[in-house]
Amino acid sequence: TNPTISAKKLYTEYILNKTWMHTPEALAKHYIPYNAKFLGNTEVEAPKGTEVVKDAVRKLKFQRHIKKSEGQKIPKVELQISIYGVKILEPKTKEVQHNCQLHRISFCADDKTDKRIFTFICKDSESNKHLCYVFDSEKCAEEITLTIGQAFDLAYKKFLESGGKDVETRKQIGTLQKRIQELETENTELKKQLQDLEEQLMIAHVPPASSVSQKPQSTDIFDMVPFSPVAPLVPTRASNGCPPPPPTSPPPDISENYTFVQFGENIDFIFEMSFAVLICRFVSVRRFRSKFTF
Repeated sequence: TNPTISAKKLYTEYILNKTWMHTPEALAKHYIPYNAKFLGNTEVEAPKGTEVVKDAVRKLKFQRHIKKSEGQKIPKVELQISIYGVKILEPKTKEVQHNCQLHRISFCADDKTDKRIFTFICKDSESNKHLCYVFDSEKCAEEITLTIGQAFDLAYKKFLESGGKDVETRKQIGTLQKRIQELETENTELKKQLQDLEEQLMIAHVPPASSVSQKPQSTDIFDMVPFSPVAPLVPTRASNGCPPPPPTSPPPDISENYTFVQFGENIDFIFEMSFAVLICRFVSVRRFRSKFTF
């Protein structure tokens, strides 16, 4: 007879006839909750072994001792144990910190020298590294270890009853859940990249202030700039070298009684032309009257 087949047969009979701490329905359809303090997890080289676990416990205890001296407390967690795995949650918010699937847990033990400590080794789904999780429970360390063991027994029993299909289904579900999480992360990154591109396009379409062409100032039919200040009159020398005549006295200010528009420097030229026309007309009228004077 094959010793491997005989061992499996004996283990199957043991599971089918074993008296458990919890009802099968509690672990199969629900979960068993426990409260504990989480010392942390650390990578280990082997998937099982007492010495492997002891080294991990010593390492995490030392780290916690340093953090405690710095004033940091050991965080409390809630464990939810079922035939599907061990979930580690934040007690108040119920946020899942770690989800260790049962088929990835390879070793579980409580410390006989320190009855508050219990551990299990789980293979990480992303890095494929073996991580040892260490917990501190004042009263339930051994009970938690036995509950995880019972979850293994029930999961194996269900595996036998389903002909091995149930485990494969759970593996496929776990793979799909991991893929969904990867796609959600990728979707979030793509949304961020799209938002960055939209912001860059908006910046590219806005012209800088210096490049905006200024509208040229409008002029009238005389090529005069409206509303420009009147330039001061600068006397110029005549062509024969004689000094220019003294400037005439400015006209009375009528700005208080009228609203007018300044036309610029050429207003003086227009005024002189108008004055000359008036003089010519006055001379013509005098001559015309002198002809008919008796």
